[in-house]
Amino acid sequence: MRKYDRILKRVCAAAIALGLTGMLLAGCGNKKEQTYAWALGTSSPEDTVTQLYGEKFIEEVDRLSDGRMKISIYPNSVIGSDRELLESCADGDIPFVVQNTAPQVSFMPEISVFDLPCAFATMEEARAAVDNPAFYELLQEIYHSGGYYLLGMADQGFRVMTSNIKVQKVSDFKGQKIRTMENSNHLLFWKDLSANPTPMTFSEVYIGLQQNTIDAQENPYEVIVSGKLYEQQDYVIQTNHLPHMISLIMNDEFLKGMSEDDQDIIKQAAKTATEYAREQSDERTTDRIRIMEESGTEIVALSDKVHQEMRDLSQNVYDNIRKQAGDELVDEYLGE
Repeated sequence: MRKYDRILKRVCAAAIALGLTGMLLAGCGNKKEQTYAWALGTSSPEDTVTQLYGEKFIEEVDRLSDGRMKISIYPNSVIGSDRELLESCADGDIPFVVQNTAPQVSFMPEISVFDLPCAFATMEEARAAVDNPAFYELLQEIYHSGGYYLLGMADQGFRVMTSNIKVQKVSDFKGQKIRTMENSNHLLFWKDLSANPTPMTFSEVYIGLQQNTIDAQENPYEVIVSGKLYEQQDYVIQTNHLPHMISLIMNDEFLKGMSEDDQDIIKQAAKTATEYAREQSDERTTDRIRIMEESGTEIVALSDKVHQEMRDLSQNVYDNIRKQAGDELVDEYLGE
């Protein structure tokens, strides 16, 4: 049944893309001025940086092509879950996908490089690491091996922890039952801090906090506010343990099938959209912190000493990721 559902969603996705293309081409008498419409899928809600990233990319493609190239965005997993979107994109059913890098580790283990905990003190450092030409080239090769072309890498700021315990030192993590994503590296990191990580679907997190099934959770600021998770937590702990990276990818063969001019339009649009998404991430992070503080939630900053202790305690996570991603990629990312 699951396989059937997956196939059906792919068929629907292809039908959406082809239907829009056909609709736009129907009134086009000059083949040199064909108008294209392609699907861009995400699993995120509309009020997110992911959505803004996709929308800005679409806007720029439309502008640079003088309205000739059209893309429609489908959020909220309308045309597939994260996994299904990746599969559909690799197969060429969906040209474009915008999503967090975490689900991609199952397809490309090297992407676990973004799971290295406490690697950067600021998002500026994390972005500089991604933009490092040597690292980006290696990253591009990994996506290419999966059948994708990496158009850009934005972010949603750092992932942080919320709790009803005011964490100020490493020992304060001990025993806290914290909800995490279903990711072995994430789980291992929290175990190393002596916390009790518990994978849970996001839809269950608010109720889990409300009913004390879990004590804490970790997410970007934007998700904490949009999900109203801060309503059930007294503190936001600035663990800044991981940058929440968002990738804009497309089917590699689809890109190669375009003219050089159209490829340039796609790439330039992605560059502009990436810069815009990063700016929006910073603005929205500041705004989300304000919303939580006004509600009475306390923002707790951790010292550099505590951050270093967290990194020191998670060295086996680093060892695991080096095995998954390779020393060269990890060293380029860390600047070592």
